[in-house]
Amino acid sequence: MDLDLRQAVLQNIKNKSEDQLKDMVESAIEEHEEKTLPGLGVLFEVVWQNVDNSTQEQLIKALSKNI
Repeated sequence: MDLDLRQAVLQNIKNKSEDQLKDMVESAIEEHEEKTLPGLGVLFEVVWQNVDNSTQEQLIKALSKNI
């Protein structure tokens, strides 16, 4: 069975509103469930690919500072 996790995650969220997306992210973080980590990774990938270099640098600084 060939499962494309990225496409499954993107398909699952493609029609969600901004409020629904925010709730989904906050819920995934608050619940600390391992099964949500791949989905959050896909979301991070989408963000990363769609922001400018300055924002990417800010994200990396925030990660570095808080890990």
